[in-house]
Amino acid sequence: RRLDVYLMKADGTGLTRVTRTGGASFAPFLHPNSRQIVFSSNHHDPARREFALWLVNVDGSGLERLTWGESFASFPMFSRDGTKLVFCGSRHAAAPRDLNIFVADWVG
Repeated sequence: RRLDVYLMKADGTGLTRVTRTGGASFAPFLHPNSRQIVFSSNHHDPARREFALWLVNVDGSGLERLTWGESFASFPMFSRDGTKLVFCGSRHAAAPRDLNIFVADWVG
């Protein structure tokens, strides 16, 4: 299934497609600088099972993978000041459906 990331103004105007990944891209979060979006996607995995975090500029350029490994990473959020990235993931999980919360310094 294909899901992409879009931007629009609070009043519902200005709908703009940001990603065209060919996979399921979801849970987008806008960085406080309003220039970048972090989101989860499985477009890189032919089996569509692994979800990684990705970063993209609001104009759709500069797509960059942020997390690696055969795991689930999703629901990213930036701190208000943009210095921390918080997300949940199954890396280092004790059981297949266990999720952990990760807090990372953001230097991007």
